[in-house]
Amino acid sequence: MSRDFTLAKYKELLQGLKDGGYRFITFGQYCSDKDSLGDDSFVILRHDVDLKAENSFETAKIEQSVGVTASYYFRVVKQSDKPEIIKAIVALGHEIGYHYEDMAICGGDANKAMEHFKTHLAYFRQYYPVKTICMHGAPRSEYDGRDLWKQFDYHDVGIIGEPYFDMDFSKVFYLTDTGRRWDGFNVSLRDKVPAYQDEWVRQGLVFHSTDDVLNAIENKTLPRQIMMTTHPQRWTDRQGEWLKETALQSAKNIIKGVMVKHK
Repeated sequence: MSRDFTLAKYKELLQGLKDGGYRFITFGQYCSDKDSLGDDSFVILRHDVDLKAENSFETAKIEQSVGVTASYYFRVVKQSDKPEIIKAIVALGHEIGYHYEDMAICGGDANKAMEHFKTHLAYFRQYYPVKTICMHGAPRSEYDGRDLWKQFDYHDVGIIGEPYFDMDFSKVFYLTDTGRRWDGFNVSLRDKVPAYQDEWVRQGLVFHSTDDVLNAIENKTLPRQIMMTTHPQRWTDRQGEWLKETALQSAKNIIKGVMVKHK
């Protein structure tokens, strides 16, 4: 068994999905075409660019090499917002969106948060005609970014989709590498779908490693419609970085597990 969360393993995962009969669509394509998708087999490949934007460029190049398009969501922090990398990923044919955390940044003030949101949405639209957004979990903040939409409507600024509101999870299975594992929903504060997770667990749709996912593709036990979220900072072939990320994420999972238990 080869090391998990390497770029080599990531390419193997993409190729396994393609060989398994899945086609790849962006989240924007899903929002525009979901009424016509029917029973098609597809993967919505979403990337949350929380940190190390350079790693996202690496995954974007791999995707282009195997004929896959994906959706990349960038934060406004300097570790994510790297204009040259954003431009390069757009040039490779991928979708760009805003990974918003405006409520956390503005201390829960919804009016300030909405102005902050509009300003930075306009900023990202310099690089790409952004039509979709995705909440950043911001686990260290008491504020849930999605609460902004209790007072405002993102459709008013030309947004057609936000995964936590516009995905039909009764049909589309959600798979995320939160916690640097594919079964990290138990240590995630916000990147999960509680309304459906218990049913997926009951059905045995729990995968720990990337090899577990690949085995499910081969055995035809993986659902045929999937949103798959990765955090590219976790995927690297550089041994030192890989070891550091492994240790750091293990420690974070312990802390997040305690936070989830006491939430």
